[in-house]
Amino acid sequence: MSAGRGGRVAPGPGPVTGRTPGGIRYAVHGTGEPVVLVAGGGGSGAIWEARQVPAFTAAGHQVITFDHRAPGSASASASASASAEDLADDVREVTAALDLPPCRLVGHSFGALAVQELLLADPSAATAAVLAATRGRPDTVGDALARAERAAAERDLRLPAAYEAVVRMTQNLSPRTLADEAAAEEWLDLFELSALSGGPAVRPVRPLTRNRLPAYAAITAPVLVVGFADDLLAPARLGREVAAAVPGGRYLELADCGHLGFLERPEAFNEAVLTFFETTPTGDPHAL
Repeated sequence: MSAGRGGRVAPGPGPVTGRTPGGIRYAVHGTGEPVVLVAGGGGSGAIWEARQVPAFTAAGHQVITFDHRAPGSASASASASASAEDLADDVREVTAALDLPPCRLVGHSFGALAVQELLLADPSAATAAVLAATRGRPDTVGDALARAERAAAERDLRLPAAYEAVVRMTQNLSPRTLADEAAAEEWLDLFELSALSGGPAVRPVRPLTRNRLPAYAAITAPVLVVGFADDLLAPARLGREVAAAVPGGRYLELADCGHLGFLERPEAFNEAVLTFFETTPTGDPHAL
């Protein structure tokens, strides 16, 4: 693959795929102003492909997705679990491999934490950022869930696929979706398929262990935080705190969606992201 300044590649019938020198698998969709999508704890760039990639490429953006590194790979961190800083380094590696200029970033959940750290460590890395289902500090319920999942992983415990699917579905979706029996059936099938396949082979995610909100006062890029009203894993109030901590940060909350709100209500999410990009000139990183 050949990608020049701006990450532009020759258009084709499908994405152009490749690997960075460090082994990170990426996909480049379309042409235009580049947008890098950073997945959450599941780690697969494919999560964006059905609902975000078509909308963003149709709006004239080149979209870059990538997979988190697999555990035990030669290029992975020596740490047993991935930190937000680790994933921020992976974003740097992808943008460097594609010779991208400072561009727009969209992160979800753990991916949003990584984007936040990247904005702090390298203020010139992004012209604008969207942070979905994010947080800036630990909370009691989140810490308890992280401890429980870490204990299960250490004992190599795995729930029966049917049970795991129900647990993940209730954790990630809104009451409105769960009350729609046809939609719930489709989601249940997807979660059970993921459970049966063993899920993506990614490093466990290391949760936040300290309050990062004071540090976010140093972020200079325009930021939009998108909260999901029914999010149990990253409650909307925590995202609102991030927006308040970032100078000029904007906050938008989408109703009737849970942690996977960008998949539950993709039209509303995509419209919010694209409107933010359209009203944030790339030439002035401080423009709002």
